[in-house]
Amino acid sequence: MTIINTKNLTKKFGKFTALDHVNLDVKEGEVYGFIGPNGAGKSTTIRLLLGMIKATEGEATIFGLDAWKDAVDIHKRLAYVPGDVNLWPNLTGGEVIDLFMKLRGARNKSRREEMIEKFKLDPSKKCRTYSKGNRQKVALVAAFASDADLYILDEPTSGLDPLMEKVFQDCVLDSKKEGKSILLSSHILSEVEKLCDRVGIIRQGKIIETGSLNQLRHLTRTNLLIETKLPMIGLSELNGVYAIEEKNQTLSFQVDTEELDVVIRHISQFGIMRLESAPPTLEDLFMRHYKGVGGVS
Repeated sequence: MTIINTKNLTKKFGKFTALDHVNLDVKEGEVYGFIGPNGAGKSTTIRLLLGMIKATEGEATIFGLDAWKDAVDIHKRLAYVPGDVNLWPNLTGGEVIDLFMKLRGARNKSRREEMIEKFKLDPSKKCRTYSKGNRQKVALVAAFASDADLYILDEPTSGLDPLMEKVFQDCVLDSKKEGKSILLSSHILSEVEKLCDRVGIIRQGKIIETGSLNQLRHLTRTNLLIETKLPMIGLSELNGVYAIEEKNQTLSFQVDTEELDVVIRHISQFGIMRLESAPPTLEDLFMRHYKGVGGVS
């Protein structure tokens, strides 16, 4: 079952096209990673899905309902965590969590206490005294303590220390086990790699790659480190071999995944003494798309 679906979603601000015919779908029980640099269109997409702004063209549905017209009904079933949380300064963290839970109709006090303990949050402090990391914790506790069907998380670990990032990752995986759906926008590629079933990469308002990590990895190159008994010849003439470097009789190079079989057969003729292979990472794929396109974040 598809939880989020967009068809040719387009948003223009004057003459500037922030989103250009974006097609996106998130299935039930899936963690979908949404990545791209600042200004690529991630937050604009999320604001459209949340019904905060109206699309110029195209459509967006959540739970089969129109994201703009049916926003009130949709919000009863989703939890949203932005990358920079603004809270009421005179309320305590606990009061804010209770308010958010009440808005969603959640009554599970034990779940609330469990999340506060997990995230090591002091709920008795006024929100104006909280650091950025603690403001994020309030939003995350409120989100995961509610019984939402969909979590939309936009840079949710911004300001969290590594220990709390791990707690967040555990909460995402627990929610997935319960059959919940998660749209995770993040610039921490290792986080996306650990958590996500599928990934969409957005660049200049367009989705340029989408699929499971295994599907996307065939588009990247495997890194090989080779040592052979006999001097190797003919490697540079093979298809799909790049960036050959030799150091102390050890060769390092990259191979297009689809050419790996042919390359290994060629190398084996020279007597392999050492072979190290590193699979392509999401970062390899991401950087390939963003070489020379400003900063990546």
